[in-house]
Amino acid sequence: MLNIKNLCAFYGSIQALYDIDIEVQEGTIVCLIGANGAGKTSLLKSISGMVQHSGTIEWNGEDITNYNSVQIARRGIMHVPEGRHVFPGLTVEENLEVGTINWRGFFGKRRDADELTYVYDMFPRLKERRKQLSWSLSGGEQQMLAIGRALMGRPKILLLDEPSMGLAPLVIEELFEKIVAINKKGTPILMVEQNASMALEISDYAYVINQGSIEISGAAKDVACDDRVINAYLGVHAGQC
Repeated sequence: MLNIKNLCAFYGSIQALYDIDIEVQEGTIVCLIGANGAGKTSLLKSISGMVQHSGTIEWNGEDITNYNSVQIARRGIMHVPEGRHVFPGLTVEENLEVGTINWRGFFGKRRDADELTYVYDMFPRLKERRKQLSWSLSGGEQQMLAIGRALMGRPKILLLDEPSMGLAPLVIEELFEKIVAINKKGTPILMVEQNASMALEISDYAYVINQGSIEISGAAKDVACDDRVINAYLGVHAGQC
């Protein structure tokens, strides 16, 4: 599905990524872990056409390396950025409807009932609060709304950037259950996550990024047992080690 080869990313003259190779297969969850500033967010932004980059990005065999963000989104690559970027002055349901613009357009006829049903089934709390302004939601609810809005865009893959950031442990557990449920419905996920333990637990494959380069990669269960990962990110051995 998603194949990245020799990816480099730049912010002006500053290079953030160095020859990154990553693959996301159909039906999988792939996590990216690493320290702050390692380049994880830059990788997602490169895929989404948001930063200057070189190398090759292929989506289902199509070279999308030089596509802009709109062209990429229209191919079903939905990016949920770090920071829960909801529209505070819109209701929950209005925020969700914004997500349909990707395939409906600004003036197209509304046919989003199926998408709304899917999102409300996945996140019942959003249905309960559908008429509330989004600024009034809790942090966890806003994150669910941000993911729900991406689901309204009919994603063929989700790029999630730090979905658990700033959330309470119980909320994180619930959110990760939803991420697994979305994946089981058929949506592959590429996720940047600071909570390495939980990310590795739900992922099929994992990459560790350090100073802009891939340092470790492999099946998530194997990465979780790597002493370098344990020492740097986990602190204890995973249960299966």
